[in-house]
Amino acid sequence: MARRIVGLGLMLLLGSASAQTVDVRTADVAQAPLPRSVTFGGKTYVNQGLVAAGSLPAGTIDFLGDTLGSFSSLMIEPGSWKRDGDTYTGVLWTLPDRGRNDPEHNVFFDYEGRLHRFRFTLTLAQAGIAAEAAPTGGSVSLVVDGGLALRDFDGKPFTGAEPAKGLRTERAIVLPSPASGIGAGKVSLDAESLQFTHDGGFYVGDEYAANVYRFDAKGKLTGVIVPPRAVRPLDADGKPDFTSLRPPVTGRRNNQGVEGMALSPDGTRLFVVLQSALIQDTATREAPGDASGRSLTRVLVYDVSRNDVPKTPLGHYVVRLPVYADRGDGSAPNKTAAQSEIRVLDNHTFLMLSRDGNGYGADGGKPLVYKSVLLVDTDGASNLARTTYETSTRSVLGKDGELRSDIRAAAWTPLVNLLDPPDLARFGLGIDADVTGRAQLSEKWEAMDLLPVLDPARPDDWFLLVGNDNDFIAKHCVMDGQNCDSPIDNDNRILVYRLTLPGMRSTAAFNHR
Repeated sequence: MARRIVGLGLMLLLGSASAQTVDVRTADVAQAPLPRSVTFGGKTYVNQGLVAAGSLPAGTIDFLGDTLGSFSSLMIEPGSWKRDGDTYTGVLWTLPDRGRNDPEHNVFFDYEGRLHRFRFTLTLAQAGIAAEAAPTGGSVSLVVDGGLALRDFDGKPFTGAEPAKGLRTERAIVLPSPASGIGAGKVSLDAESLQFTHDGGFYVGDEYAANVYRFDAKGKLTGVIVPPRAVRPLDADGKPDFTSLRPPVTGRRNNQGVEGMALSPDGTRLFVVLQSALIQDTATREAPGDASGRSLTRVLVYDVSRNDVPKTPLGHYVVRLPVYADRGDGSAPNKTAAQSEIRVLDNHTFLMLSRDGNGYGADGGKPLVYKSVLLVDTDGASNLARTTYETSTRSVLGKDGELRSDIRAAAWTPLVNLLDPPDLARFGLGIDADVTGRAQLSEKWEAMDLLPVLDPARPDDWFLLVGNDNDFIAKHCVMDGQNCDSPIDNDNRILVYRLTLPGMRSTAAFNHR
């Protein structure tokens, strides 16, 4: 059966869990007043709304002399988060991607892989003041405080440059590397996800190879989680095909690699999520301009309790992403709301950021249609680990182009809708272009982190940080010593929501004081 949710532009198609999908045909704008609660997996989760926001000017220069572009991912350094009344501070690390590159016009820079470091301050609005009396709410302050350059096994810097057919082998691992020209001899890295570990090291998820790289606290590469055969980008001969300029024959879609990655709170499970469907899982009905057949993405779960870089996952699931009409005009969906980041709540539940490609900084001037944080649960979903769907390039689609009836997708429900005009307006933001006094939300919201509120009376309350990737779009931009100016400034922004997450109390994976 189908249920039309009037005013939200959503059509929820219900049948078996494996057939569940969400069609977004007009703008999915929040309607119910805050706070909003959902019951999922027997627990009640609450979105209390925005409590703070802040930005960093697009033209900011980083510690290596390039325009500071973020946030493809971000995370507060474990052990640095503390509270003093209504003020919270910590060390924030953010992850830029491959630099101000333009694959459509074959423009790439030798952008060095790095992390950015900030002194982060979150100040809440004074308690007891009504929203209408304090329209700006709380604030976020970001002070640039250096960074960390990444190095490969041999101590060389990474490059953001397109690898084309070039390959480099380090420790018997085949990696993308330009054979000549820009970035030649270096490992190509398009970094999209960041997760710190107990020992001060960290993981970085990549788009080019769909690898997960393990670094020590000094930024030196110590290991690589190479994805299963199903996920690796391969050509017709089964050889690596790491280019970002066109899709491979099978495996991760170009520019749609490890977009989301996070550890479980106990630090034993590493969740890795592809941005959208693998090539072999893309519906054959997809026509030029129609990307709605990319909704069946894969979730890999690794046991990292004994080995930082395990060879195979212990969990492997399918999640069906929402699809939407990119003009929001009520027509049939033609795009997939690709996932852009995750944060894990327990060994089977995680938050996932799913969004459209519209907003400030995007081409075409299309309206914002869908940007939401979803609750996802793999319990009850089919585990494809060690099956032919993982060890080979076999598709999860049946002959009808739909998910096979014997495969059950993970369940999910929306928790936070970013398209909430009254909530955004309190912070000078909105969803419409050219509204005086309000900045339109940008296109690429790609970063999240969870931080305890540290309120003994409300131990289940957490802050959710959501950051955008501004694509290095700045009127005055410099990269690798060259000019990369754009017509507009697309500032880096962070939104802070307050959530109630039952059971997410003090955990081993996150130290605070």
